[in-house]
Order: sequence, then C-alpha cells, then structure tokens
Amino acid sequence: MSSISTQVFVAKLAGTPVFDPLGDQVGRVRDVVVLLRLTRAPRAVGLVVEVPGKRRVFLPLTRITSIDAGQVISTGLLNMRRFEQRATETLVLGELLDRRVTLKDGSGEALIEDVALEKTRTGDWNISRVFVRRGVGRQGGLLRRRGETFIVDVSAVQGLEYTSVEQGAASLLAAHADMKPADLADLLHELGDVRRLEVAAALDNERLADVLEELPEDDQVAILSALETERAADVLEVMQPDDAADLLHELPDDQAAELLEAMEPEEAKDVRRLLSYDENTAGGMMTTEPVILAPETPIALALAHIRRRDLHPALASTVFVVRPPLETPTGRFLGVAHFQRLLREPPHSPVGSVLDTDIEHVTTDARLGHVARLFAAYNAMALPVLDSERRLLGVVSVDDILDHMLPDDWRERPHTTLTDEKEGDIHG
Repeated sequence: MSSISTQVFVAKLAGTPVFDPLGDQVGRVRDVVVLLRLTRAPRAVGLVVEVPGKRRVFLPLTRITSIDAGQVISTGLLNMRRFEQRATETLVLGELLDRRVTLKDGSGEALIEDVALEKTRTGDWNISRVFVRRGVGRQGGLLRRRGETFIVDVSAVQGLEYTSVEQGAASLLAAHADMKPADLADLLHELGDVRRLEVAAALDNERLADVLEELPEDDQVAILSALETERAADVLEVMQPDDAADLLHELPDDQAAELLEAMEPEEAKDVRRLLSYDENTAGGMMTTEPVILAPETPIALALAHIRRRDLHPALASTVFVVRPPLETPTGRFLGVAHFQRLLREPPHSPVGSVLDTDIEHVTTDARLGHVARLFAAYNAMALPVLDSERRLLGVVSVDDILDHMLPDDWRERPHTTLTDEKEGDIHG
C-alpha cells in the first residue's frame, strides 16, 4: 500500500469512484467505517462502497492499494454481500459528522464538520485530526451555525465516542448534496433510528417529501410521526397527492385526520378524495396532478409544461387534453397529446390538433390486475381515469403500478447475485 496518500479528509471521499486494478469502476464510496476507542486513536477499518444495484458492500482498507479524494483503487477482490454495521462500528459520514464534542483547552464545544484519516507506520488508518466549527447553538429551536472553523488534533477533543442528543445533520447533507432522492433514502434507511430522524428533520420540506416517497413504509411512518404536526402537514402538501394518501393510509385514523386538518384545504381536498378509494384500484393509485391543458393551448406552451423539473418522467410523456375546468375532476376528456408527436409539430399549433383519441382509459374501481394488463398490452406510460361522464379524475402512471405490484418490503430486500453464493464474508 505504498502508493496510498498519507492523509485524506473523509467528507471529500463521498461519491469518489472505486476502481479495480484494470481501471474499471466497481462502485462509489458512501462512507468510512471506524472503531472509536477510548484509550487509543479511532481506527478506520474499511469503506462502505455502493455498487450497481444500489447495494452497499464493505471494502476493507487492507484491500485498497491507492486512496485519495479523486479515486480509490482496490485489489479487485470485492465481496458483494450487503454491508451490515456492527455494534462496535461507527460510520463517519452517517454518524460522526455534526457530532458535538468538547475542546479540551477549555474553550467550549464545537461541531465536527470533517475528519482526517492518516496512515500510520504499522499500516493502520487512524483519525488523526478533526475539522470543527466553534460557536454553534440553538435559536428558536433551530441549530444555527456560525463562528470560526479550525483543525485540531483528535486528542484535543473529548466526546467523540458518544452521540449528543442535539446532533444535527448539515455536514452529512453537504457531503451528499448531489445524491438523488432514492439514494439519500437508502442512506437514511441504513442509519440508526435516532440518527435517521435527525437527518430527516434537517432536510427542507421539498427534499424530505422526495425522500419519503422512496423510503419503506415503516421508515415513512416513523419520520412523519416524529415531526411536529404543522411541519408534517407541510411535507404532505409538497408530496404527490397519491403518495401522500398512501402514507396517510399507514397512520392511525386519528393521526391521519389531524394531519389532514392541518393541511391547506385545497391541498387536502385531493388527498381526501384519494383516501376514499380502495388502495388496489385505479382510484387509489392515481395521481390528480398530471399535465392537463385545454385543446386551444399552443404546443410551445404544452412543451414548457412538460419540461417542469418536478414532473415525473412517466407523467411528462403525455399531455391530457380536456374541456374546462382544467383541475380534476375536469370537463369532458378529449384525448392525449404524446410528447414525441408534440416535438414534430409547429410550436404555434394547438394541442387539440394532434390528439390521440383512441387511448384506453379506466374507471376508479378498476382493479390492479386489470390496469396492469392494459399497461402491458398497450405499452403505456400513463392511463387516464374517467368517470361515467368522461371527466378526467386522475392518471395512473407506470411507476404507480410497479409500487403496488411489488412486495411491500421490496425497498428493503437486498439484490441477490451468484457472487453472494460464491464469496465468503470478509467483513472484519
């Protein structure tokens, strides 16, 4: 391991690609596993590496030939068994960043914003220095970050071995700022119960709503239940109505009712309507917020609507054209305008001139199996849900179908491969 850098800051390793000796990327660094010891310097034992399939595996530092903030080179021997944290192990990014420590010089407390790993003469990697911020307190119930930042030797702080009840999450989130919601949800799911709630509470409403939609139901319920009622209602308002309804279905009736009362009436209206349908019907799966336009709308404006960054790709594939009113339940449904067709037509033409009027539709009581067969038969991305008067009530998208057809715990199930059966456990 002679080519390894002698020191590296862990926060800079987040997302760093991991390569085998031939130069092929095998994954990305998601965390560093350390052992916190009372009498000796904390020692790093390995990396948590995310490999294809969003599986996180353990890569011992003994299997690494080069490491820095730009790349990590392994020996090529990578155990594909899913990483499971042991009781004696601490994750630097997931648990150590934002931990409150006391400075031994008597100058008060500070928050950890990064730690430096340094290779010793024996080949071990120890936490040698700590990058901290002094002058951190609470104001109005919120953690405020101010004051000077500086680097101290790890021996100059105490309290590294235990978690403060006031631990925040700003440094952790900064290290993973580029993570997609599904990846951040995976990170949260693997944290301990207390730390998971701390990190979730530090997210803004929009980011938290996106992450909640990607978490297993148990995690969703635990996080939402831990929030104050007003904050929880704000997060539900940002979520897609169908996802908010699915989450409220998992809560006790009195808690769900309290949250609905705390939501803005207009936002709660669609959620209440969805809650009235059976979960495994088109009514229970549909979203009430697809792209809905009048037939005289110019194609240029239609394209602008489907370019919205917050629009799910399945819903961005199709514009639903109706008579006013344009909010569900709408006026009479006329047809759909497909994205590819819109691209081929003059921007000033109305969307009503390019309608597909032969699209299949379903009613609110259509069962999951029937809706799934329609998606398969017509290669659909989204299907309209109409009432007896052909008014558009909502849209079922392909991701809604997948969420309902997969097992309830599909987000928690590890991906299995032949590698798992052939390789032994080298963790530790």
